[in-house]
Amino acid sequence: MRDLITAEWRKATTGRTWWILAGLGVLMSLTSGFGFASQGDAGITTGATSPAAVTDDVVRAWMMTFLFSSLFGALLVTREYASGSITRSVLLSGTRGRLFAAKLTVAAVTGALYGVLAVALAALCAYATLNHFGHSPEWTAETTLIVLGVFACNVLAAAWGAFLGWIVRHQTATVVLLMALTLLVDPGVQQLAPDVAKFLLTIAMSSVYRDAKPDLLSAPVALLVIGGWLTAAGFTARKLLLTRDVT
Repeated sequence: MRDLITAEWRKATTGRTWWILAGLGVLMSLTSGFGFASQGDAGITTGATSPAAVTDDVVRAWMMTFLFSSLFGALLVTREYASGSITRSVLLSGTRGRLFAAKLTVAAVTGALYGVLAVALAALCAYATLNHFGHSPEWTAETTLIVLGVFACNVLAAAWGAFLGWIVRHQTATVVLLMALTLLVDPGVQQLAPDVAKFLLTIAMSSVYRDAKPDLLSAPVALLVIGGWLTAAGFTARKLLLTRDVT
């Protein structure tokens, strides 16, 4: 199994996909973080907010990286269908179950690396942007919970992307589905029916990274909801992989 995971890791890190997605996540998060710092500067000056609150907002902006973590998890699976190499991967892995486990492991490790990158840059961004506007950042226990949530969401999102990749199988369709759910569908439902939306995966993740929006689940309940989504998606993905033709 170790050799199989190593082989899948090499496939995952070959090419520019990892770096491109990471770079896009960093760019979006950095832009958003700077925006929060700029708005917070005016709020701190007028007394409407505090350096601690602005620090939290800047750090929380790095949750955007979980979208790209999920996209990488999806591409890890679907690009083999796109290239036609999935049959060879199944044969070389020995069983479909072993391949499923290996790719899930690689997706989770990649999500963890995205999470570490996000946490490190979130801290750096908070200190750099607030200092840029002449304020001293204040790192509190709440800030620590936020970065832990950002890290966790990156890992969970990578697994979610991989599961959807196994279910959908088509590269473009999976990417479009993930982006639509994350950026359009779930936020749209939250606007229209917040009591329902809080049980959606993306909105439940908002609780994990300590979003300040109202009508969210508590973090422990949100983790249970996310676990339910991942369990259902993982069961479906594995079942379809074992029962459907891989070509």
